[in-house]
Amino acid sequence: MIPLIVIALIVVFVIGLYNRLITLRQRVREAWSDIDVQLKRRHDLIPNLVATVQGYAAHEKGVFENVTKARAAAVAGQNGTPQERAVAENQLTAALRTVFAVAENYPQLQAVQEFKDLSENLAATEDKIAFARRFYNGNVRDYNTALQTVPTNILAGMFGFTPEQYFELADATEREVPKVSFG
Repeated sequence: MIPLIVIALIVVFVIGLYNRLITLRQRVREAWSDIDVQLKRRHDLIPNLVATVQGYAAHEKGVFENVTKARAAAVAGQNGTPQERAVAENQLTAALRTVFAVAENYPQLQAVQEFKDLSENLAATEDKIAFARRFYNGNVRDYNTALQTVPTNILAGMFGFTPEQYFELADATEREVPKVSFG
């Protein structure tokens, strides 16, 4: 009788650990979908921003082509790993900085309400992306820690659980939200 109780307790323990890993992995996936939603929102705002700035600075064609290419690369990489997405988004952020640098040279553009609204929406979206990234990375940390601790690491290896990647920006300058001054 005692061996059956011990076996039953071990089975319950293993099931508990397995369910914990499943829960943590699902939290990571849910947090990633939050990032994905905000990145898509950002991608949707960019064409309108470019069109607005282009109306005032049409001769800055190279800047607009770079932003368009960076946005296309970011959209195309939506099924990539967090690291691949981060690289594409970093390139898009750098391209956006050049658009805002161009915009600063046109005071009449900064007075246009549509440009102000788009800039504010983009800044709000960048804040939401930063929050979602912190939330995602926290869930990844919890999940990866669970995968590395005993006895969960044994169970994780048996059932094929693998560590998740963080969604990180490369350096401090890329962590800054593109800034624009309204004069």
